[in-house]
Amino acid sequence: MSKPERKAVHFGAGNIGRGFIGPLLVDSGYHVVFADVNKDVIQQLNEQDSYDVLVLDEDEEQHNSITDVSGVVATPDDVLRAFSDTALDLVTTAVGPAVLEKIAGTIAQGLHARREENAGPLNIIACENMVNQTSTLRKHVFASLADVDKAWVDEHVGFANCSVDRIVPPFDAKDGGTPLDVGVEGFYEWVVDERALQHTPPDVRLKGVCLTTDLQAYIERKLFTLNCGHAITAYLGFLRGYTTIDEAIRDHGILGTVRAALMNEGGAALRRKHKFDDGEYTQYVEKTLERFANPRLKDEIVRVGRQPLRKLEKGDRLLGPAYMARDYGLPIDNLAKGIAAVFLYEVPEDKQSVELQKKAEKLGVEKAVAEITGFDEGTEEHLKVVGAYYALRKTDTRRNRS
Repeated sequence: MSKPERKAVHFGAGNIGRGFIGPLLVDSGYHVVFADVNKDVIQQLNEQDSYDVLVLDEDEEQHNSITDVSGVVATPDDVLRAFSDTALDLVTTAVGPAVLEKIAGTIAQGLHARREENAGPLNIIACENMVNQTSTLRKHVFASLADVDKAWVDEHVGFANCSVDRIVPPFDAKDGGTPLDVGVEGFYEWVVDERALQHTPPDVRLKGVCLTTDLQAYIERKLFTLNCGHAITAYLGFLRGYTTIDEAIRDHGILGTVRAALMNEGGAALRRKHKFDDGEYTQYVEKTLERFANPRLKDEIVRVGRQPLRKLEKGDRLLGPAYMARDYGLPIDNLAKGIAAVFLYEVPEDKQSVELQKKAEKLGVEKAVAEITGFDEGTEEHLKVVGAYYALRKTDTRRNRS
């Protein structure tokens, strides 16, 4: 007698879903149902039943065929049917932080339908590039649930935060065989909070996924190293006139700033707080810099630098390590340089960039830096960011180009 099929619903059939989360779920024995508002992508998934993932390492290219997938349009009726299926025991997302609230109502309706069908326990893992993303999704879902559903969800549904790390740049369809094909780097890391998982028959065991009881250490290591370094590379690279991350990180000045920010400032604070081994953390930083330098990813600076105000939020990739380093009495000179570069990031197509520039123009740079970073005017941290701003402004190749 054959085993019943295990199913997972993944919200978001974009490059991260198809190139990172979906393949790991398929490799773990799941049939993956992609849910997305893009009807064309869903139609292609159902017609093709497979697509290729191209692993774009610098020295070689590997093609992996992903099968056992299908799609549904992310509307309540289709999702309700998927959530009512007893074969379903896992729901994941990769839709972007701003979209979590938008899909929460649909997920809430799906959980209501699952309770009525008595379809069994379920785990939900939001794989967004933000801290405590699944807790955020849970809050939005619970806002749409009736009390009787809340009680059932509390008992039967796990909401597990995670840390995800894989560079999945935009992929030109002409580089693949079909529009569904996607390119990714070889490196990946997906770490899930084991304590938050609900017991399902069988329990969640995903290939290539690390289950941990100390997720915060992984989250901060990734956010304050990979994301921090990525952002600094992008914003300094923008000012030097580069278009891709690999071009920027090959600039010795930028490389030196990024390495010092990660090793001597934010990274030094991380090692103190989480007791990371010095040698292992150094290897992690060097591997991160090596990943940035991969020219085959063609990772555009405007993709990495987009939404600069979000990247300047408290606790995020730039201010998070800066505040942590300050609290441990460590220097923040290179982090301050990266933060300052954000205030010079002018991209008319980026709404947050436009908003940031207007704020700096209206308030003046000194007051804008104080308001956005939380560093009071005249403090050492504030002066470092403002000083770096004026120094960078003088060397901004885009601004000074005749």
